[in-house]
Amino acid sequence: MDSTEGTPTERNRLEDAPSPYLRQHADNPVNWQPWDEHALETAKAHDVPIFLSIGYSACHWCHVMEEESFEDDGVAELLNDHFVPIKVDREERPDVDSIYMTVCQLVTGRGGWPLSAWLTPDGRPFYVGTYFPREPQRGMPGFRDLLENIGHSWEQDREEMENRADQWTAAARDQLEDTPAPPEGVETPGSDLLESAAGTALRGLDEQHGGWGSSGPKFPQPSRLHLLLRAADRTGRRQSLEAAIKTLDGMATGGLYDHVGDGFHRYCVDRDWTVPHFEKMLYDNAELTRAYLAAYQAVDDDRYADVARRTLAFVERELTHDDGGFFSTLDAQSETPEGEREEGVFYVWTPEEIREALEDDRDADLVCDRYGVTASGNFEGSTVLTISASVAHLAEEYDLERGEVESRLEDARETLFEARKERPRPNRDEKVLAGWNGLMIAAFAEAAIVLGEDAYAETATEALGFVRDRLWDDEAGRLSRRYKDASGSGLTNGDTNGDGTDGEVGIDTESEVGIDTEGEVGIDGYLEDYAFLARGALTCYEATGDVEHLAFALELARVIDAEFRDGDRETLYFTPESGESLVTRPQELDDSSTPSSTGVAVETLLALDHVSDDPFGEIAAAVIDTHASRMQSSPLEYTSLVLAADRLDTGLAELTVAADEVPSAWRDRIGSTFLPDRLLARRPPTDDELEGWLDALDIDADSDLDTEAAPPIWAGREARDGEPTLYACRERTCSPPTHDVEEALEWLLEGGT
Repeated sequence: MDSTEGTPTERNRLEDAPSPYLRQHADNPVNWQPWDEHALETAKAHDVPIFLSIGYSACHWCHVMEEESFEDDGVAELLNDHFVPIKVDREERPDVDSIYMTVCQLVTGRGGWPLSAWLTPDGRPFYVGTYFPREPQRGMPGFRDLLENIGHSWEQDREEMENRADQWTAAARDQLEDTPAPPEGVETPGSDLLESAAGTALRGLDEQHGGWGSSGPKFPQPSRLHLLLRAADRTGRRQSLEAAIKTLDGMATGGLYDHVGDGFHRYCVDRDWTVPHFEKMLYDNAELTRAYLAAYQAVDDDRYADVARRTLAFVERELTHDDGGFFSTLDAQSETPEGEREEGVFYVWTPEEIREALEDDRDADLVCDRYGVTASGNFEGSTVLTISASVAHLAEEYDLERGEVESRLEDARETLFEARKERPRPNRDEKVLAGWNGLMIAAFAEAAIVLGEDAYAETATEALGFVRDRLWDDEAGRLSRRYKDASGSGLTNGDTNGDGTDGEVGIDTESEVGIDTEGEVGIDGYLEDYAFLARGALTCYEATGDVEHLAFALELARVIDAEFRDGDRETLYFTPESGESLVTRPQELDDSSTPSSTGVAVETLLALDHVSDDPFGEIAAAVIDTHASRMQSSPLEYTSLVLAADRLDTGLAELTVAADEVPSAWRDRIGSTFLPDRLLARRPPTDDELEGWLDALDIDADSDLDTEAAPPIWAGREARDGEPTLYACRERTCSPPTHDVEEALEWLLEGGT
């Protein structure tokens, strides 16, 4: 339909949207449009402003604004008559979200979701905010009044609004797209930047509870934990290690962690990690798993390994597709017994509910004391479980052996888990995103290395295969961002049965007429999709020694070079060169809810430079040089880039293993050793076999099998004496080949001497 002949705002078009979040709004009286050419051209053809609403399925205040305003007929009439209303899922379109969220933060000094923005027909913003109540309250303007005023101003004060749109768009370009001219005399940032960032992190630390911020909300910040652990290892400063441990302990013992069903919530609304915002995001559980694995290596404390294991078990149980990929989120809300949807009701407990589930009064008392369950509660009359009493204290209080207390508590936890399954569950957003899957794939693969458990590697490689099968176009060599099964809305009540099934038995969706069992694929991949998935594939190679995973990581890295690198500005952009043109082309340099895609890309390129003849190292170094002044002026804002700059400066700790299989004793020692800059570069034991690897990696080896074209990390490093052989190297300096893993690790830990 030509937009000049009719307008799509005559109806709500979200019923066919692949995004589960958009489908949540398909029944609104607002004539929502997806962000597509048809909607954008309609705004231009009718010369009306766009109202852009950005959110995601697990967003609490997004639901509130929908109930208050988007389900209201009067509000809908204003939107439909005077605007082109567009709904965007920020998880699907982080590029669109980045642009308008940046404007919101620049203009208002804050941001968040739902993001509300009014745009000119060509997409330039002229009014922004987040949540607006339907009617004015507590100093906030009412959404209905805003619509009336903006509609009137568009007719009466158009020139002023256009000027404001020009100014705000220019500010967004300056913030997101432009790169600074490298100042003369500025050297490539090195390890001093790591120490500077760690010092800034320590100055901002909440010394009482860990984490950052003197009040809520308080976010996990896993990149900062890696920073502190690496700085402590590098400098020996106990303060950095203690800061990381305090934060890790605060999160794991507080309400951020689900003590019945495991896994982490998004963030806490208070300073002491008690009351969470209850949604569970795939990316948080991925990055926090990696942080706890690193802590386990750094301090040799099984508690952190246990948190990692339990978190991965939660992901396998509740966020995993039957064929291996990972779903995106669990909602914060679920149904109350009265049929209302409220935040947190699935997770909280009263003493009466504990006693009803456990029956044994002594066990109920133990659980209430252990997890701080009281009659008054800590959240709207109920209790978010936190570790409130130690096992040692409970053993003394109840005159029990410590082992019996632990056994009783674990049995009780399992009983509570079974009882909780009877409650209405939060919705699960079942879209599969390439980048977020990359983060979780890396977490499972790293767990296989650190904990020495092959099952984790199997889960990682199955998920990697899922993403490759659904989202990677092998012929075009390009990655799509989103996959969703074609059947259903993509929102379910999750794992109702607690066994990996969704509880909706008796429905044979694949036999339904017209259902595409291949699923729906869309949206060109962003830098985060390529970078996060490349890191995941690389870690799968380290965990399994399968060259196919390494080859895929290299393919993804080559697309990063071709589609996201600007050779003139020496930077990486978030959107592909061949992708949709927006009002500005953003970069993602800082860490937010996910790590900086630029930082992860640079660190991954530096690692892949060791196993390829591509100029990945030069590309990575140039990006770091481009953004040196930014990192030096605000190192903690760019934590992932700082970690990448440190890796460039110190070089990787290369562990080349020439063997068909890594000996189990070696795996245990390598996995338990804290080497944050490790590259476990496995290779076949003979050069004859290595030639096949070089072919798979598109590296031209000499026809006489001298493998001179092999990367230095493998060249000349065959197995010696018919036994698995290990080579330890850093910065082109290597230990002698050895059959003793202790010798190799000692060489690396002592600085390569």
